Amino acid sequence: MGEMIKMVVVLTVLSVISGGGLSWLKGFTEPKIENQVMNLVKGPAIRQILKDAENDPVEDRFKIKDGEEERNVFVGVFGGTADTVVMEASASGFADKVGLVVAINMADETLRGIAVTTHKETPGLGAMAKDDPKFSAQFAGKPIGTPLKVTNDGGSVNALSGATITSRAVCAGVNNAITSYNKLKPQLEEQIKGMGK
Repeated sequence: MGEMIKMVVVLTVLSVISGGGLSWLKGFTEPKIENQVMNLVKGPAIRQILKDAENDPVEDRFKIKDGEEERNVFVGVFGGTADTVVMEASASGFADKVGLVVAINMADETLRGIAVTTHKETPGLGAMAKDDPKFSAQFAGKPIGTPLKVTNDGGSVNALSGATITSRAVCAGVNNAITSYNKLKPQLEEQIKGMGK
């Protein structure tokens, strides 16, 4: 009986130590991982779609609460006015989630551009959503008032050849970003007030 209690105490102590260690490790590495993803994956894509911005949208990012979730928002300044926000979004593709960044011009409620940031789609097919600039370019200038769809579904986006599921995922991701934007618009306007100039 005494041995049993001793074993339970030892296991409890080991569990507490390993749990605390893992928690500390997560807290220590999480900001470093986020910085790496920002510098190597999201940042280049955002700077590319906002290449004419007068500021660095990655440096001028902020977080905003969306229910229980905290979202990164990136701001683009054009002509001295902070009129563009970039929202992150994702949707289910052929193999896994397709992650994207979606730039919305708040002044005229159109898309300024999009970019696929993460995916596990098939090389040469669905992966072209990230690699083919002509695919993402067709989103620029589209109004955000109507949900985007591929032409096969009655929309105006030409799907990638052999990758309709991925193309639909990109449209769904863009629509998700627009939904978040519409929901958070009052807070976004308040947050970017005074930026630029």
